[in-house]
Amino acid sequence: MTTAVERTGVTTFKDQPVTLLGAEVKVGDKAPDFTVLANDLSPVTLASSKGTVRIISVVPSLDTGVCDQQTRRFNEEAAKLEGVTILTVSVDLPFAQKRWCGAAGIEAVQTVSDHRDLSFGLAYGVAIKELRLLARSVFVIDANDKVVYAEYVPAVGQHPNYEAAIEAAKAAK
Repeated sequence: MTTAVERTGVTTFKDQPVTLLGAEVKVGDKAPDFTVLANDLSPVTLASSKGTVRIISVVPSLDTGVCDQQTRRFNEEAAKLEGVTILTVSVDLPFAQKRWCGAAGIEAVQTVSDHRDLSFGLAYGVAIKELRLLARSVFVIDANDKVVYAEYVPAVGQHPNYEAAIEAAKAAK
């Protein structure tokens, strides 16, 4: 797993600095395309939700406490945000994501897997080189594929700024 762009000093994992692969995505950028897998193994791309505002919630693994809470929080918010698509991206296998969603009662958020080739992680600069996990982050993309919010959480164990992401999604509608 190599790429031309390696970034340090962005986030930590268990208080240790990690290296992120891929360029930083910034507000105002055209959202990079990606291909991840839905729970049924069908491909999901940025264009799959074209014409809607997207909140992309990125977590290392759904089977951890903060990731679980983050996905549940965005699932609750999704019910209140008409015309907004919410994706949760992790490198968990699609089968594990499907099992987790069923057990957690998650229906409003679509979980997608970046396990196959880290397409999302590399495109958005969140692939953790040392662990082959994704760094906790949140991106909001408007209906015209412009990034209107980007948050790289400074420590993988911390929560993102839910309110800021939700407000950015509301403002982008």
